[in-house]
Amino acid sequence: MAFVSLNVMAQEPYKVFCELVGSAKFMSTKIIVTVDFGQKTKFWTGSAKQYLVDDEGEKLEFNSMVDAMNYMGKRNWEFEQAYVVTTSNQNVYHWLLSKEVTSDEQIKEGFMTKEEFDKKNAQ
Repeated sequence: MAFVSLNVMAQEPYKVFCELVGSAKFMSTKIIVTVDFGQKTKFWTGSAKQYLVDDEGEKLEFNSMVDAMNYMGKRNWEFEQAYVVTTSNQNVYHWLLSKEVTSDEQIKEGFMTKEEFDKKNAQ
């Protein structure tokens, strides 16, 4: 009986994806990174609040996309693919990452976006 209940509780791992989108911070060598999980965004703000924040809600800044990838790598995300889009003489970096999870709650484990921070603190 215990064996049956353990099998019911254990879920099969599945792969999820996210995209890091990095752009240069104005008048700085740092980059701002937003995260796209395919989540629903608001019409007026779009991805404006999808950047990563620390525990106080302050925007995380990275030295490079590799710095951002190291941050995500510590949270078990793996690199899949990268490409660059140049718009108005500015490079926008797109890095596709993946992670094996057994529940949707594990997707954002270890980090928070500004939108999530605001929702959490509005309660």
